[in-house]
Amino acid sequence: MSMDNDLPREASETEAAPRRRRTVPPPPLAEMAVERLRAMIIYGQLAPSARLIEPELSEKLGISRTPLREALKLLAADGLVMLRPNRNAIVAPLDADELIHLFEAEGCIESFAARLAAERMTAADLRRLRGFQERIEALQGAGALEEYFSINQKIHRLIVSGAKNPALVDAHDRLLGRLARARYFALGAQGRWKESVLEHREILAALEARDGGTAQRLFMHHVGRTGEVVAAACASAKARRAG
Repeated sequence: MSMDNDLPREASETEAAPRRRRTVPPPPLAEMAVERLRAMIIYGQLAPSARLIEPELSEKLGISRTPLREALKLLAADGLVMLRPNRNAIVAPLDADELIHLFEAEGCIESFAARLAAERMTAADLRRLRGFQERIEALQGAGALEEYFSINQKIHRLIVSGAKNPALVDAHDRLLGRLARARYFALGAQGRWKESVLEHREILAALEARDGGTAQRLFMHHVGRTGEVVAAACASAKARRAG
């Protein structure tokens, strides 16, 4: 079976979330720190509310504190870090109410984009999407969660870009980065990973059939289910802390 050249060769930490568009790019060391820290936050190596101690991070990343501080500012703008005056920055906590709002917005954008994509995706787009689907099914069977997640992010971006609407793509990129760690967290929930693969299979079938209404409905359900899983996990964690 042949694969598109766009399929990732290896799982990459920096592929976990899209880069935000910036008018002036940060210095190279700060950009490297942003990508490393973003991946560590998304994949849970830096837990929600964890303190970000600058001397320790500087040593770990092999950079001075100046580019590290610039990186923390950029991650704060992405909603992944909270800066605190005269105190260590922390990893932004997962706030259930905020996540509900973000998943609602993502569901609206992605489901509407799927409706348009059913009409506007090219044959080449659909071949790439089928290649990604075959890959995530294999990865799910192998238990390769991080590589699966990287390609899953590509699937969501490909469908939105398939709508051929730059405004939708821009709005989606901003949301996808903020939701990446919540979506990765949801895949670890019992049964959700397999469920998600099957939902993607149904969405692909609707897109290949050029059935925009069904693609929109399926995508809204897909995103909504992920939001429900994350909200339930947040509520459970809050109850444990209260207990």
